[in-house]
Amino acid sequence: MLPAGDTWTFVVAAALAVIAGAAVQSTVGLGLGLVAAPVLSLLDPTLMPGALLVTVIVLPILTLFQEYRHVDWRGIAWGLPARLPGTVLAVWVVAVLPPRALAGMVGVMVLVAVGLSLRSFRVRITPASLVTAGALSGFAGTATSVGGPPMALLYQYEEPARVRATLAAFFLFGGALSLFALAVGGQLDTRIVVVGLTAIPLVVIGFGAGVFLRRRVNAARLRVGMLVVVTASAFALLVQAVLR
Repeated sequence: MLPAGDTWTFVVAAALAVIAGAAVQSTVGLGLGLVAAPVLSLLDPTLMPGALLVTVIVLPILTLFQEYRHVDWRGIAWGLPARLPGTVLAVWVVAVLPPRALAGMVGVMVLVAVGLSLRSFRVRITPASLVTAGALSGFAGTATSVGGPPMALLYQYEEPARVRATLAAFFLFGGALSLFALAVGGQLDTRIVVVGLTAIPLVVIGFGAGVFLRRRVNAARLRVGMLVVVTASAFALLVQAVLR
């Protein structure tokens, strides 16, 4: 938690992180949690993951409003139900595991996935891979609000619009499930919800910037951008684990 005198530093840093994250996610399909979660966790760990999950719900709605025709509903049908066991496990882990250990574990998991991807280890989109990615996303998303990498890495070779729309649908339903689970687990209080709601206008600003940027992003650049963002988030989580 920041000292009282650093309140404005917290507000500005958090606002910039949310806007930047929303712009990245609007462009490549994920990024709000990846960019903003490490910043918010370092500045005020008590807000995580609930506040960011409240905020992040808005962005998939905006994306689906534009690109709902590109959703891979078959993938959602397999991956989304698998998020439930991962979510339940994460609620328990958040309650018992030290935050630094949790951040470090997720960071290492993401780096391993990126390393496999860079070695041209391409995972086919099948019911089994969708279930696995869905469960991992449910766990990581509920525990740290960074649940995008497993599904993003699975869809990284698809067309940009398909990636954005499918991830948006997954994040919308999955995020709502994570919020419900945290509320039932007693880890979502009024202060956290208010902070999350306050950041929604910043998400809208970032979304607008992302719509402008996505016209300049082709499939190859999308994959590179996704891998860069995912890798950066993993290192941020590892730093978070060391500094906490």
